[in-house]
Amino acid sequence: MAKSKLVEANEKIAENVVGGYKKIEEGVVGGYKKIEEGAVGGFNKIADKFVDSFLTREGESVEEARVRLEAERKAGR
Repeated sequence: MAKSKLVEANEKIAENVVGGYKKIEEGVVGGYKKIEEGAVGGFNKIADKFVDSFLTREGESVEEARVRLEAERKAGR
């Protein structure tokens, strides 16, 4: 059975609306992810500087200090 022109036009409109929504959604989600990565990255840089300045022992890296601090925290509980 042949589709009427109204049904075909409705399908085209629906496809365009869905396509536009997906583009907007991808843009919003992409923007959020960039902001989140920037915020988390900035926090981690500050946290690493703090650990390096105040919590590391002589010759200990930031990563080693974090592991040691986590082990101390677990042992204290």
